[in-house]
Amino acid sequence: MNISRMLYPFQTRPVLNHKALFTDMTENFVSPMEPEADSVVTIRFRTAEKNVDGVRCISRDWQSEMKVVETIEGFDYYEAQLWIGHEPLEYYFEIHSGKIEAVYDSRGLAKKNGKYRPFVLKPDCVTPEWSKGAIMYQIFIDRFCNGDKTNDVRDGEYCYLGGKSRQIKDWDKPPELFDVNEFYGGDLQGVINKLPYLKELGIEAIYFNPLFVSPSSHKYDIQDYDYIDPHIGIIVVDDRTKLTEKDTDNKHAAGYIKRVTDKRNLEAGNALFIELVEKAHAEGIKVIIDGVFNHCGSFNKWLDRECIYEDAEGYEDGAFISKESPYNKFFEFKENDWPYNESYDGWWGHDTLPKLNYEGSKALYNYILHVAEKWVSPPYNADGWRLDVAADLGHSPEFNHRFWKDFRSVVKKANPNAVIIAEHYGNPESWLNGDQWDTVMNYDAFMEPVTWFLTGMQKHSDEFREDLLNNAEAFWKSMKKNSAHFTAGELMCAMNELSNHDHSRFMTRTNRKVGRLDTLGSDAASEGINKAVMREAVLMQMTWIGAPTIYYGDEAGVCGFTDPDNRRTYPWGHEDNELIDFHRALIRIRKENDELRHGSLIRLLSKHGVIAYARFMKHDVSIIVVNNNEHDVQICIKAQMAGVPRKCSMKRLILTHDVTFTTEPYDYQVEAGMISLRMGRTSAMILKKRSRENER
Repeated sequence: MNISRMLYPFQTRPVLNHKALFTDMTENFVSPMEPEADSVVTIRFRTAEKNVDGVRCISRDWQSEMKVVETIEGFDYYEAQLWIGHEPLEYYFEIHSGKIEAVYDSRGLAKKNGKYRPFVLKPDCVTPEWSKGAIMYQIFIDRFCNGDKTNDVRDGEYCYLGGKSRQIKDWDKPPELFDVNEFYGGDLQGVINKLPYLKELGIEAIYFNPLFVSPSSHKYDIQDYDYIDPHIGIIVVDDRTKLTEKDTDNKHAAGYIKRVTDKRNLEAGNALFIELVEKAHAEGIKVIIDGVFNHCGSFNKWLDRECIYEDAEGYEDGAFISKESPYNKFFEFKENDWPYNESYDGWWGHDTLPKLNYEGSKALYNYILHVAEKWVSPPYNADGWRLDVAADLGHSPEFNHRFWKDFRSVVKKANPNAVIIAEHYGNPESWLNGDQWDTVMNYDAFMEPVTWFLTGMQKHSDEFREDLLNNAEAFWKSMKKNSAHFTAGELMCAMNELSNHDHSRFMTRTNRKVGRLDTLGSDAASEGINKAVMREAVLMQMTWIGAPTIYYGDEAGVCGFTDPDNRRTYPWGHEDNELIDFHRALIRIRKENDELRHGSLIRLLSKHGVIAYARFMKHDVSIIVVNNNEHDVQICIKAQMAGVPRKCSMKRLILTHDVTFTTEPYDYQVEAGMISLRMGRTSAMILKKRSRENER
């Protein structure tokens, strides 16, 4: 008998445990996570204990044999030290176990065919530490809180887009279909007054929609980049003149002209912003402002189509008024037709949104860079910019990349800890190389996958897709594909929103009604909503990689179709206090468990309507389970794959179900590395396991 054949079964390793293979680009597996150029980086890879013969880290021009450096809870951790120069370091892994060879790349286990998507580590690609996983709160200023009624926009103060300005007396009235002329009176003083509320909620950063002088309630039509709008700031000198009933000529809008051109009002508004930032910082809250640099507004002092500045003291003629204007090249005119030249280029053809002509004016280019620097510098000290339609700025991608490199340079020189967040849809990789944006508003790798899975709704409520509702595999596929476009740091500071000023409120999406304000009416936005699904979404938001960003009022139960209906006022005095308490509890849990902010994320379960995942660091593990079905489910989760001991107990930190939520602790037993759960309908929970040395 062949003795070697008899010994063969005892000499081979167990079958390769594919599910134990894991690495990512968080600080658990890459150190430092955001390395400098010309430095050493430590790369780690996890396998099941004594399950493989070797692991190699492979790049384009070299490969490095990795060594086991420690064994924790049934896993071997392999390590290699690599040199990173000035170019991105691309790498993947080969795992050898007997005659089996496996490849692991940024997508996970891959076919051994040479077509890999490597991990990409970018030198000098550093994002502000405070922004990684920060709890953010978005405020649409006119609709948050009216703290100073003396600065309110008056009825008939001026005319815009064919209608007179309107002061809304009923704070709780839903917005009209056309609401750019409607003003509820929210202002900076209102935010100052509510800072204790935001602090107590657990907010770490405020993101403001535009605050600069603008004629609309949304303020994406900037009139003056140098000053806070006095209507949300302070009116020091006033003129109560308003347009007569039949007059629509803003040359006669003396009250408005006084308010927005008098430097005493403008300086007072800027001083109030300084006060707000100082008070926010004192509470540990950062402040991010909105930069609308692709276009301005027809009221803008550089164009002055409405002749607001034509006779105002201390202002040059606008480009609309005079060909000799110093701002003539700030815009692209199609005809030589002065004075009052209407032939300028408008963004998407809108003459109220003049396109800024960066390629035609170095003075404009430099001035916007001045604006970028000004607001993140003393005495204003904003903590960053959110950039509106950032990729549309110029007339070519090449120009845009150059501009944003210069923008980043001046911002980071003025304030190295300022964050730069862009509005962007699709793959952002070309903008995220440590030399332009820090990150983006995370539509593709958060808002959309979560929305489709939990509601089956498109983010504007324009479509319902039953095939995506509860489709766990589609959820994971979308998350994996789109998350791969980011480095770990870029993903950690990406804005993870459920709602915002451009899309329907998430609470409204839970009713699965397809339509908008003009087709269904405002009442329909709150009919048939499912708060349990909303709570599931918030629990995912607070446990996913990124910066959870609450759209003001979402935590209080505000509903609304896409804009303008999503811009309803915060319901002071009739909030959904239970939902606020739920947000507060989850924010506290996130802050108390650092793996929820900085940890790795691993998929544990995927079945119809049910997902489970873990966030883990070396000593701490949280497991998140979501059952979005309308019925109970019995599930078993391989908790050991997240580093949980084979036999232990896990403490439930929070449970939300179809009726309410609870933070009452409850212990679940892990047996043979598995945890068995019965999850109620539309429920979600967080389970926690700490290592012995970290027990509290």
